[in-house]
Amino acid sequence: MTSVVFLLSPCSSAKGKTKGENAEAPKRQNREAGRRVNNSVTVTQNLCVVLSEKEYSPFFRQLFRNSLPPIVFSAFFVVKKHLETKTLLYTFPKGENNMKNTFKGASTALITPMKDGRIDFDAFAALVEDQIKNDIDSLVVCGTTGESATLNDKEHRELIKFCVDQVGGRVPVIAGTGSNDTSYAIELSAYACEVGADMLLLVTPYYNKTSQRGLIKHFEAVADVIDKPMILYNVPSRTSLNILPETYRELSYNEKIVAAKEANGNISAVAETIHLCEGRLDIISGNDDQIVPIMALGGVGVISVLSNVLPKETHEMCKAMLEGRVADAAALQLKYLPLINALFCETNPIPAKAAMAKLGFCTDELRLPLCEISDSNRAKLFAIMKDAGINL
Repeated sequence: MTSVVFLLSPCSSAKGKTKGENAEAPKRQNREAGRRVNNSVTVTQNLCVVLSEKEYSPFFRQLFRNSLPPIVFSAFFVVKKHLETKTLLYTFPKGENNMKNTFKGASTALITPMKDGRIDFDAFAALVEDQIKNDIDSLVVCGTTGESATLNDKEHRELIKFCVDQVGGRVPVIAGTGSNDTSYAIELSAYACEVGADMLLLVTPYYNKTSQRGLIKHFEAVADVIDKPMILYNVPSRTSLNILPETYRELSYNEKIVAAKEANGNISAVAETIHLCEGRLDIISGNDDQIVPIMALGGVGVISVLSNVLPKETHEMCKAMLEGRVADAAALQLKYLPLINALFCETNPIPAKAAMAKLGFCTDELRLPLCEISDSNRAKLFAIMKDAGINL
């Protein structure tokens, strides 16, 4: 079904000019009560509504027959199966930047299944379906766990588009489009936006590195040409480059830079970043062993390796923190800590691939220079998975 999405906001001024007391009374009532449209949606704050293709024209006309029509910020076509009309998708507090605060919960950094040296798209589709069935909040395609470093440009683009199409709007898709070549990061990011990715994940430039000033220029150059929210990815253990809290503060003023996946392992630096950014930048844990600590400081979730294996449990951990059930979240964090450590007993995604192969989702084939997990670590990993209650 093709549908139209409207982003709406309440409006305090009437369309055209009105005179006299008779016009003022309805205006006061409407400011207090919000605007009811088609007897189904009351606009009391910025919100997003979805209408079927047949219904959007009369809906739009109805907006402007009212003396106080909501402002239509944007309208765009979406394709989604079994879409209910007039569905409230997301509300935004008045005055808030609509592109900020877009990420929340557990997002899986998906592995990329391989078979005979090629991407196994059938296995990838099955993995996506399993993740959505198990309540995952969003999906990352072509991240580090997805072996993006050894995907060629054609494969990278194909996998982003395939993931977007397979998901079909059921959860947000975050596309990894980072590079140490700014012009290529721009090109790949623009493509991901074009094929429907909901957000972008950009790692800091690696190997050639740069200064903190160069980081600002690099990320802002990408932000200048995209129309989707952008998540920064800080992982100094891989890149030898660390984003400093002061740099985050500078970048947080860019409306398209909405969050940072923080994997520097430094809780004090995370606290300083949250303090300096004053709510302009969401912090996402990039380490599964720090989900609860980072969310306790105000983080909004995790981009997770663990959730390849345990999507529902990782979702529940984040959900508990977001609902203020810290003890429940901490219990899950500690329960799965041995498994989290086992999934990093060798370079990610080597253990994750082995675990997912054991669960029947794929082969444990990787691309060189990554190779299969050692026999001793494989045995330890499987034993810990069993101890965690996973049926092997």
